Amino acid sequence: MLTAMVAIFVLTYAAIALEHPLKVNKSASALVGAGLLWTVYALASDLPGSVGAELNDSLMSTAQIVFFLMGAMTIVEVVDAHNGFEVITSRIKTTRLSSLMWLVGFVTFFLSSILDNLTTAIVMVSLMKKLLDPHEDRLFFAGIIVIAANAGGAWTPIGDVTTTMLWIGGQITTVSIMTSLFVPSLVNLLVPLAMTAYVLRGRQVMPPARLDVDAHLPTTAFERNLMFFLGLGTLVAVPAFKTVTQLPPFMGILFGLGILWLVGDLVHRNKQDEAKQHLTLVQALKRIDMSSVVFFIGILLSVAALEHTHILSSLAQWLDRSVGRQDIIVILIGLVSAVVDNVPLLAASMGMYNLAQYPADHFLWEFLAYCAGTGGSILIIGSAAGVAAMGLEKIHFFWYVKKIAGLALVGYLAGAACYVVQYRLLH
Repeated sequence: MLTAMVAIFVLTYAAIALEHPLKVNKSASALVGAGLLWTVYALASDLPGSVGAELNDSLMSTAQIVFFLMGAMTIVEVVDAHNGFEVITSRIKTTRLSSLMWLVGFVTFFLSSILDNLTTAIVMVSLMKKLLDPHEDRLFFAGIIVIAANAGGAWTPIGDVTTTMLWIGGQITTVSIMTSLFVPSLVNLLVPLAMTAYVLRGRQVMPPARLDVDAHLPTTAFERNLMFFLGLGTLVAVPAFKTVTQLPPFMGILFGLGILWLVGDLVHRNKQDEAKQHLTLVQALKRIDMSSVVFFIGILLSVAALEHTHILSSLAQWLDRSVGRQDIIVILIGLVSAVVDNVPLLAASMGMYNLAQYPADHFLWEFLAYCAGTGGSILIIGSAAGVAAMGLEKIHFFWYVKKIAGLALVGYLAGAACYVVQYRLLH
């Protein structure tokens, strides 16, 4: 059974990577892979009923992420429909691509530490569509946004789901993780950012032409500012909502979405239907990329099947026996997280080591937070931010491998080396 499931996952992964040569949508491959994995697991199990219960548990965690993704994408679409991003784009005066790259990289890095890497990637990739017209340029920016979002999320407890898991589990504390991982995470961004900015030197920013629909159906400055700051405020408030209520983030994003919907209807209540139709949240829901959402469901359920069959935990234990050195093991775990989702991989790693042997803020936990959080940048489907960017900008898997993966790998190893040296100097 296990051999068959591994083979199915490898073939599914290959089909996703070869989406364009095969001319088969990656969402179809992900769903077929998830269906086959769970079918094989159920048929081979002595207790099919227990497999159904495990699937229900996985569906619960998957649904939370999907609802959050849909809510964040809808908020971005509402802000976009009101031309809310002009609040930012009108203040960006640089005409050089390299300067814009530095600006976008740093904004994404720090915004991701406040929000989370998935939301930040959605916001920043959407913003790039308002700033750049050439698709090739936007692809480079999307790649750096993925790296910056994952790096920015790694050094705060609320910036990435992996650090949040370690934080909730008691393996790390807020102040320690922020002070220990800030410099390595920054190095993780600076290396690929500097190399990409150098490649883009001398090139000019080519902004997109304004659509005619904007001229015929304009929004007022009040409406733009209101929806921009209310939308951004909703996204920023989600971590605080989670901390105060202890409810999952998807509830916060749906609550905020409801408020945004209510305010939008009140603001436009006196307009004619034709004038307000494109501004409504109903239209925003129609514009979100449901194909990416479905792809996300397939990937998460596929990895959940590997988690429940203990394939991932077996891999982690094999690494422990074969390698031995903690720093090398954690670096390898980060590299593996570029192939499979880092959440179950981290969960398996947390199960391998206990707090009695490795207390809070131990080298193992902090380094694991860095590697699991940033290793996913090496491949486009290795992180939630990458999957979101892949869907929003239609990024080809092999384009990312050719143009961005090497940069992300160099940044990942540079940041890892920085943390090891920093730890030895301070301890």
